[in-house]
This record gives sequence, structure tokens and C-alpha cells, in this order.
Amino acid sequence: MSSTSETTKKALRAMSALQDLEQLLEDIKNKPVSKDPPESLPAEVPVSSYGTRKRLEFLSKKANGDFPYLSGGKAFEDLSRLEGNIENYIGMSMVPTGVIGPVSVLGSMAKGDFYIPLATSEGSLLASYHRGARACYLAGGATSVCLIDGVQRSPVFKFDNLGSLGKFLVWILGQIDEFRNITESASRYAKLIDLKTNIEGNHLILTFEYHTGDASGQNMVTICTNAICQYIIENAPVQPKFWFIESNFSGDKKATSQSFANVRGKKITAEITLPRKIVGEVLKTTPEAMAEYWRSSTIGTIQSGAIGAQGHYANGLTALFIATGQDVACVSEASVGITRMELTGDGGLYVSVTLPNLIVGTVGGGTSLPTQRECLELLGCYGAGNTRKFAEICGALVLAGEISIAAALSAGQFSAAHQKFGRKK
Repeated sequence: MSSTSETTKKALRAMSALQDLEQLLEDIKNKPVSKDPPESLPAEVPVSSYGTRKRLEFLSKKANGDFPYLSGGKAFEDLSRLEGNIENYIGMSMVPTGVIGPVSVLGSMAKGDFYIPLATSEGSLLASYHRGARACYLAGGATSVCLIDGVQRSPVFKFDNLGSLGKFLVWILGQIDEFRNITESASRYAKLIDLKTNIEGNHLILTFEYHTGDASGQNMVTICTNAICQYIIENAPVQPKFWFIESNFSGDKKATSQSFANVRGKKITAEITLPRKIVGEVLKTTPEAMAEYWRSSTIGTIQSGAIGAQGHYANGLTALFIATGQDVACVSEASVGITRMELTGDGGLYVSVTLPNLIVGTVGGGTSLPTQRECLELLGCYGAGNTRKFAEICGALVLAGEISIAAALSAGQFSAAHQKFGRKK
């Protein structure tokens, strides 16, 4: 398999996603920048039963649902539904869940205004994301695009010497079609799309990359790769001394230097231009202050040795992952990314975020558990055919969070916000 041809295919898939947005972006360009203020989501501090009821009533009208499990009106009693999700079960850990929005998204799959559920015990978090969402809404909405997707598993094989490794690798490269057939036999949804190799001494790492449909895909790619490896061991002309299903090279649940060279999960980029008036009235700061804070904080990030340069992707993603039944540990890789802020020629602020490793799914895992399903249904993202839509909503959420935290820090509001929302009274 030619790595050049696979690179070209990935580039074409990314171009296709962007071309789908061409007419949408043209429509945006030809309409007024500001939207009317959204219908107000009932927001009450301190938390109360009255405020909870009003918010649920508001969301029921917006999403045409009652959220019986999320609201506590219905108890979860069918423990058989936890099969495959938990071992040694003893009960539920209750994490408070709130909502922000509307988050206005202009995407290739996600189009419209969304109320996003976030589960967290960190005070001030939802208030911050809600403010960022409001600024984006009034500016016309965030453009968010899912460019490419793929999930990897990287087994390692050890040989006596490089000569044996070379014979093995030559045989491997002639088996790609067979590996694809094995993948389709092992999974109804997975498709093998690429195979890459990495040699270190007498160690050979094979990185299998798959499309995993609407599932996040970690279990799926493990099962498919194991089936391929069993075929390899049974048929290869040279036997390795030993092999392991994962070499710790794929980047699973960790931030790695490969984050921007490859996609893991879905690659999302989102952007918005905020007019000066909205920055001043909603965010209580200036475009100049936010751009200067971004420059200074990026230099700090570089000095810290971090992978990527962003403010707090993990905050919003973790809260959304918990609410919607994602594999929360994948935040360790999903929160890698780049935020950019620049002044525009007319005095506004351009902001973009890029997430190269967003691991999400709308089927499988914890997505069908009662409250998690209700949260995905609130977004219109439950079930097959919705993962790219959900990923684009994630991009818009992260964008709103970056805007709000940068505004708070640039204007000296950060401590006051945590004093107001984040402390027990």
C-alpha cells in the first residue's frame, strides 16, 4: 500500500468536508453578522428545585422530551443494561449535570442551535462556557468541520535480527487485501484504511488504521487487529520471537508527539470572527487584550513543553464525555489541540480551535445508558449516523470555552468568577 496514495485519499476526504460547507459559508457571508439574542435559558444561582424545574421545562419544549432519568423522575433498575460497561458493580456515582446554550453551529453535519449537557462538579465551568456560547451565537454561529477520521491499533513484533524482520515485512505488505477481508469478517462496521510501519532495531511496529462507523472504536479496532495478528502468526514465513497487540505507539489515551502528524478519532477545526461590540458587551474585554493574552499564554505553553497550545479543552470535553457516555479517559488525547486568536482588519477578533484526536461515538460504550442516552438525544445525536455531527458540536463547545476563559484572563475576571460561582456558600 502506497503511503503517498493514502495521504492523498485523506486529503481528498478533508477537501470533500470543506466543499460541503462552501454554499453554507457563502450564505453566512451574505447575512448580517449579529443574530438576535436567543430565547433565554433559565439560569438561576444558587441552584434550586424551582430553577431545575424551569430549565427542564424549557428543554422539554426545545427537544420535545421529558428526560425522566436525568431529572430523577424515573429510577434506573434494569441492571442487565450495565453488561459490558462495568464489573463488580455496587452503585452509581452521581455527577451534577447542567446545560449551556444555545450553541449555534454551522457545520457539514451539525447545523443549528444546540443545548449542550455538561456533567461536572467544578463551579464556574458552565457559567464560563455559557458566556462563550452566547458570544458565538450573537456573532452568527461557529463554523465547525469534521475533516478526517481514523482509529489505530499498533501491535509490535520482535525478531532475532533485521534480516528476519525484513522477510516478515515484505510478506506483510503483500497481505493488505487479506487484512481488509479479515477486518470485515471481524466487525460489521470497521474498515481497514491504512497500514504504516515503524522499525526500531529488531522490533517492528505495525499501525493499523480503521474507520469505525459511529462508534468511538477502541474495542472494535482491538478485536479486528487481534484477528489480523492471529492470521499473521499462522501464515507468516518468518515467526517473531514474541508479539503484543499494542506497542504503546498508537497514542491510545495519551498525548503524543504524533498528535498533529496523524488523526486519531476525528480531526475537527472550528472558527468564528467576533465583532468588537460583542467582545465588549458580552465578554467585557477588548479584542486587543484577548489577542495579547493568547500570544503571551502560547509562549508560556511552549516553555512548559506541552503538546499543542490551548487553554482548557479538557474542561468542556470531560464534562460532555461524562454526560454523553464517552470513554472519559480519552480526554487525555482528545484535549490536545491548538487555539489561535488574531485581530481582524475591522477591529474584531478571529478565533479558531483545532482538535486532531477527538475520540467520540454515538453508539456503543456508555452511550445507551439512561441519562447518557437522554443527553445525546437532547443534542439530536443518539444512534447511528450522528458521530460526525456530535464531533462538530464538540468543536463548537471547545471554541466557546476558549473564548470565555481568554476573555476572563485578559480582563482580570478569572478570580472573581471562581469566587462567585466556584465556592461553597
